[in-house]
Amino acid sequence: MLSLTCLISAAALAADESVNADLLLRGGTIYTGDGAAGRVGDVAIRDGKIVAVGQFKVGQLGRTIDCSGLCVAPGFIDLHTHSDDQVIAPTLRACVNYVIQGCTTSVTGNCGSGPTNVGEFYAKIDAAGAGTNVAHLLPQGSLRDRVLGSIDRPATAEELATMRDLVDKAMRDGAWGMSTGLIYVPSVYASTDELIELARVTASHGGIYASHIRGEGSGLLTAVSEAIKIGEVAGLPAHISHFKSSGSENWGLIRQAAAAIETARQQGRTVTADQYPYTASSTSLEATLFPTWARSGGNAALIKRLDDPESGPKIKAEVQRDIDRTANGAAVFLARYQAQPTWVGKNLKQIADEAKRPALDIACEIVRNGGAAVVNFSMSEDDVRYAMQLPWVATASDGRSYLPNADRPHPRSYGTFARKIGRYAIQEKAISLEHAIRSASGLPADILGLKDRGYLKPDQAADIVVFDATKYLDEATFDAPHRYATGVRYVFVNGTPAVHEGTPTGALAGKALRHVLTKRE
Repeated sequence: MLSLTCLISAAALAADESVNADLLLRGGTIYTGDGAAGRVGDVAIRDGKIVAVGQFKVGQLGRTIDCSGLCVAPGFIDLHTHSDDQVIAPTLRACVNYVIQGCTTSVTGNCGSGPTNVGEFYAKIDAAGAGTNVAHLLPQGSLRDRVLGSIDRPATAEELATMRDLVDKAMRDGAWGMSTGLIYVPSVYASTDELIELARVTASHGGIYASHIRGEGSGLLTAVSEAIKIGEVAGLPAHISHFKSSGSENWGLIRQAAAAIETARQQGRTVTADQYPYTASSTSLEATLFPTWARSGGNAALIKRLDDPESGPKIKAEVQRDIDRTANGAAVFLARYQAQPTWVGKNLKQIADEAKRPALDIACEIVRNGGAAVVNFSMSEDDVRYAMQLPWVATASDGRSYLPNADRPHPRSYGTFARKIGRYAIQEKAISLEHAIRSASGLPADILGLKDRGYLKPDQAADIVVFDATKYLDEATFDAPHRYATGVRYVFVNGTPAVHEGTPTGALAGKALRHVLTKRE
């Protein structure tokens, strides 16, 4: 590990020359992103890149910002967002709720869902810019839907060949890997062997396999084993999204899952994970309560099965079991429901009690009206704290770019990084500050394979966050989720100010980051 005094540009060091810079961040406590403790020093930026870090002689300067008493760190990399539509939408592409937390790169295409035409998606980002850089994963679920539709059946040899060709094209267009969402339709209908075949193509381009695994409750260990197997057989890094054990009856199981991952890592396999620091998850009501077999073919097919005298009672029996597991729906809150906005923010049991109807009836009504997004309180605080201490678990929000509106979304979109660093590391000291910063910068860069971001060192892109450790905190709550994080003073994306003196600038300096096949270290 290099000391800060050594982290200066090679040219300046060799010639004992002063460093010229467009911008000098002076006197902050520098966290380089590698887990090293902070040390006071300077950071010099020129032409959108870092040219010197630590103690060095200064030459010509364009501007200086006094960072005394502030923390200076690599811009945070969110490995798991669902901002696929938002980063190309005129009102949302600035990603304000992320840059105000210090995020400078968003990874899209997660959970098997998102654009499959990677070249076209990147071109849209290049044309208009974005608040953060964007790195895209090829979403296997959307790919399967494109080739097979959303039905529950194995792919034919011809369809599998078509999917392999599309994976190859996506990787050549700059995708960083492939994602799966194995509780979602139609991703769930792919067998392990089918996923391995697609992952082999991904591996041939140096990509990763990132998965929302098949089970995060009682099936957690089996699901983790499948992800490890796919990585091993296909020959690529396996990454587990939002690592957790769901359902009170499964709390603590995450420790056994972590032990399995540790064993795989000791055997030389590359296996990592990410987490958001909350005890609630968020997804659709259908994915939360309704069986995957019943969702084959989409919502219209699900409704038809609900009305079928044979399949309807079977579906309802399984839904009722899941409702029972959530305290009769008391743990499931509606985050977005267009058909009945007054239900948003209420839990399923509360809605049912007010209507004097069974919670099962309410759930079925919601599905008939197009479905809803929900927040589900299903995790243990002890498990959350345990996972964040693991050296191979990165921080990721599982959220998306938002503007305040009538929805009651999970607060993770507004608070993940500020909560992990400000609350758990700085306030509660559950983890060290340097560990928390690494989990949001150097570690996700290494997981993804980014070579020019994630660390404060020369020749890296000038993606940088400067924050006040005494004020950096999440303000978003489940009752009031549209509150921006506090304490970030400056954010630079490719050297351009995205946050200045605590205020977002609205700059769209983010780029489409294209993966190029390089040897992984």
